[in-house]
Order: sequence, then structure tokens, then C-alpha cells
Amino acid sequence: MTDETRTMQDVWVQASDWLRDRVGSNNHTAWIAPLDLGGIEADEAAIAAPTRFISDWVQRHYADAIRDALVHAGAPVTRLSFRVAAAPRTTAPRKRSDGARPTPVEPEMSAPLDARFTFDNFVVGKPNELAHAASRRVAEGGAVTFNPLFLYGGVGLGKTHLMHAVASEVRARRPESRVLYLSAEQFMYRFVQALRERTVMDFKEMFRTVEVLMVDDVQFIAGKESTQEEFFHTFNALVDQGKQIVISADRAPGEIKDLEDRIKSRLQCGLVVDLHPTDYELRLGILQSKTDSLRGQYAGLCVEPGVLEFLAHRITSNVRVLEGALQRLFAFASLVGRKIDMDLTQDCLVDTLRSSDRKVSIEDIQRRVAEHYNIRLSDLVGQKRVRTIARPRQVAMYLAKQMTTRSLPEIGRRFGGRDHTTIMHGVRKIEELCAEDHSLAEDVQLLRRALEA
Repeated sequence: MTDETRTMQDVWVQASDWLRDRVGSNNHTAWIAPLDLGGIEADEAAIAAPTRFISDWVQRHYADAIRDALVHAGAPVTRLSFRVAAAPRTTAPRKRSDGARPTPVEPEMSAPLDARFTFDNFVVGKPNELAHAASRRVAEGGAVTFNPLFLYGGVGLGKTHLMHAVASEVRARRPESRVLYLSAEQFMYRFVQALRERTVMDFKEMFRTVEVLMVDDVQFIAGKESTQEEFFHTFNALVDQGKQIVISADRAPGEIKDLEDRIKSRLQCGLVVDLHPTDYELRLGILQSKTDSLRGQYAGLCVEPGVLEFLAHRITSNVRVLEGALQRLFAFASLVGRKIDMDLTQDCLVDTLRSSDRKVSIEDIQRRVAEHYNIRLSDLVGQKRVRTIARPRQVAMYLAKQMTTRSLPEIGRRFGGRDHTTIMHGVRKIEELCAEDHSLAEDVQLLRRALEA
């Protein structure tokens, strides 16, 4: 290896690390990690990507960020050029069932999978046990009685982890199977690209000859008429062939605004699973599992009793924040040469703990209200107007306005896409009723105390 090559690699490693903080770990794994710095000539950096799809996507979405990262790493770059590093992987041509021309040989289209997201390191608890079991069932193969599998839930609850785990497991068990995993945004981009390049038939052929299609964050195709049309026909074609589909979103199909009714109906015909927010036991289990893996990197570090329990109790927002706090704690203790005790934890995580103390999320309020009134969370944010659901919904709206800094339009979006005037009406109604109905006033105060605890 020459000095020039080694220097180029050092520059790219530094730039890549800088980009991870700017674009997020998931985007970095999907789009930046597969790239290489081919060289720098004059003021132009040559970026090599493994496929044309990744090259086009990165050039479109991350070119400016990559240029900034290279400058930050000390490379005087003002321009980028992109190329495909080598001949892309292909699948052998397949004959169609009607005997027509074989499927075109295409580059590998799946988004890269994160090797950390496996079933083995997915911590199972009551809030996610059904989602985990259903995902396992799909990954094992054989006859599945539900199609599609639709996973939904808030940020950091494990949807993407399970999607990556399914794709990895299917590929490990059945290497010959075509598993296509991508985000709804990537599906839309590929479709628009096919329209522009007049290769729509190749696009259709490619998507409809997979064994397992996995689409993440399907809510992003809502409102995109042409993309929804193609997604609907692709969905039908695969289901009719008995091919498995796995979908994820941030809410239930019926609650995705501007998603066509026929697509909602299709998505609801399989198994729809809600990943609930984590409870204390699950958070503690996640911390224990993460601690075991971190001990391999930080040999000799001692974690005092009570620290993990403290973190599981205090950091309730989502798993990413929880794991990030623990990672930060281990790194800090290693650098200063101290054991991880309560004093170190509170010193190191003062900002995270303060943030956790300060914030009650709308999702926390919705979950607590649904539990208090013994109704389903999906009904609370859905369209049902019966009194037994409408009144708790107004209570949740009232608490969201009082206990969070979210605007009325934002609260409306979290309650099934309702208008801000609906939220205002709900808030005023609860204010009026609390002055007259002592039972309701006690309910509201009880819920407030529980959320502040």
C-alpha cells in the first residue's frame, strides 16, 4: 500500500466519521459506508459506489455533505465525480411464467443491511413480543397465513431492527431467494427514475420477480399519486403469486393521511402489529444486553449496582436515546479511568437526564390515556366518534397542549391528522368539563401526576 493510498484512506475515514454525526447512523450505514474515495485530482474528488442506484442516490442527496466532510478532513475539494466501482452483482436471468423474455439482469437494488440488527440481539419484552414472533415466522420461510406483515410504531421502538433482521435471516437461510429491502422513498425514487429513463417495464419486471419485498416507512408515499398507483399494482402482483411482503410505518394503515383507501385496505388484510413504547422491564433488558456487548470493547470497566436500573427508569423516550446514553457512559468512564457509578452517571449524562425530565411526549400521553380508559391506542388516534373514545381523546389532546411544547397543528398530526381547530375545541371542552365534573377533573390530575412521575 502506497503512502498516497494510505493518506487517501485516512482522509476518507475522517470524512466518513464526520458524516456519521451529520446524517445519522442509519443513513450513514445505508449510503455512506458503501462508498470509497477513489482519488483526488486538482480540486475534484472521485467517489466510488458499488451500484448505479447508490451512486445516483448519494449524488442527489449527500453530495454537498460529502464535499463538506472532505474539506473538514483537510482535502481541498470543490467538486465531486461519481462512478460505479465495479461490475454490479446480478441475478441470473429468469424465464417468466408466460415464456416471454427473461427478467433483465439488474444491479443489486436492496439498501445495505446493518449487521448489528439481528434476531439474536433483539431484546424481546411484552411491548414487542408479537412483532418479534411474526417477524421470526416470516424469516423462517414456509407457509405464512398472513400477508403482508405490517409493523408500526414510534421512533426507536425496533421496526427497522426487525426489518433488517428478517432480510438478513431470509438471505442466510435461503441464499437463492431474491429479498428486496428498501425505504418507501427509495421505491419512489426508483419509479421516478424509471419514468424519466423510459424503463418502466424493466422496473415492473424487477420488482415483481422477488420472493420477499420489504418496504420501510411506507407513510412517505402518501399523497404521491403515481407512486401509490405503482405500489398498489406491485403489491397485488406479489400477493397473487404468493410472495411475502413486509411493510413498516410510523402509524397504522388506517391512520396514514393521504394514503389511498384501496392501499389501506390491502395493507390491513394481513397482520397489523403495533410495537408499543417500551416499559421499564424491556428497557432494563435492553441495557443489560447492551452492557454485555460493550464489556467486550471496554474490558475491565465496572458498572456499579443500580446504574442500569436508574437509566431504565429515567430515560423513557426511545431505545436509541437509551443505548446512546449507555455507549456515552462507557466511553467517558474509559477515558477518565473511573468505574461507572451513580456519580459518574449523573455527571456524564446531565444533559440527557435533564432532557428526559423536561419532556413528556405526545406518544407517552396517548399511551397513558388509552391505558387509563382501557381503550386501544389505535382507536384513541383514529376516527371513531363514540363517546367512550371521543372523551378520552379530548383528554389526551388537553394534556398534550398543557404538558408539551408542541404546536396545535403538530398535536393534530399526532392525532390522526386532525385540524388544529379540532384540537382547540377538544382542549376547551375539557377545560369547561373539569370545572363541572369532579370525576373528570380527578382523572385529568391523576393522569398528569402519572406522566410527571
